[in-house]
Amino acid sequence: MDLLLWLKAAVLGIVEGATEFIPVSSTGHLILTQALIGFEGAKANAFVIFIQLGAILAVVWRYRAKLFGALFALPREAAARRLFANLVIGTLPAIAVGLPTDDWIEAHLFKPLPVALALIAGGVAILIIEGRQRAQRAATIDDITWRLALGVGLIQVLSIVWPGISRSGATILGGLVLGLSRVAATEFSFFLAIPAMLGASIVKLAGVRGEMHASDLPVFAIGFAVSFVVALLVIKWLIGFVSRHSFVPFAWYRLATGAAVLAAVALGVARG
Repeated sequence: MDLLLWLKAAVLGIVEGATEFIPVSSTGHLILTQALIGFEGAKANAFVIFIQLGAILAVVWRYRAKLFGALFALPREAAARRLFANLVIGTLPAIAVGLPTDDWIEAHLFKPLPVALALIAGGVAILIIEGRQRAQRAATIDDITWRLALGVGLIQVLSIVWPGISRSGATILGGLVLGLSRVAATEFSFFLAIPAMLGASIVKLAGVRGEMHASDLPVFAIGFAVSFVVALLVIKWLIGFVSRHSFVPFAWYRLATGAAVLAAVALGVARG
């Protein structure tokens, strides 16, 4: 029994669950946390991929009534068919770009320096977007057209090619730019995470299945469970937050974190 390893698993589960659905980049924070606590290597990468499934399950559980209600209503309700069509349309750009580039991006950009620059760039983008008035084109997730879904999906690609941009940040802020309300943009980002993250996790886990063994089950289970619980709490909190506040606090957090990582790289504390 390695209690330190279990603790590291719990820490990474907290980081994944806390950052997956807010616009600060879970990938960036996991990369930085892994480097900080010394949890790196092939098995660690397999673990990080696996615990993302906990965050996905949190979305499915939180919106189970709407998701399964829409699923069973597919044959008779146009709104249900439109929701699932929008999720497919919004996911296609991620598939087209992610599949051929994933290995290269992971080998060259999953490092503190690119993540720090992405955090800063995303923070600046949030401040610019929040400082502008926008005409609202979709008040709820049911008002989203296929063109808006495609637009959000195209913007989501930014988070694939530049780790640290944040998938949720790209989709939520992209949704705001395209005219979605804060709640509609946030909920669509949650829903779009299901096919995008589930597909990516399955493909990646298939590539690292040799790193997972029965003896690893307790560690993987801890990370998965912690990620699920924390993500569930964050989803509930975020929906309430965005109905009353802007995303500006996240921008300042990104700028401060990015600057701190740049300083750490410059001082040799972290590898670039």
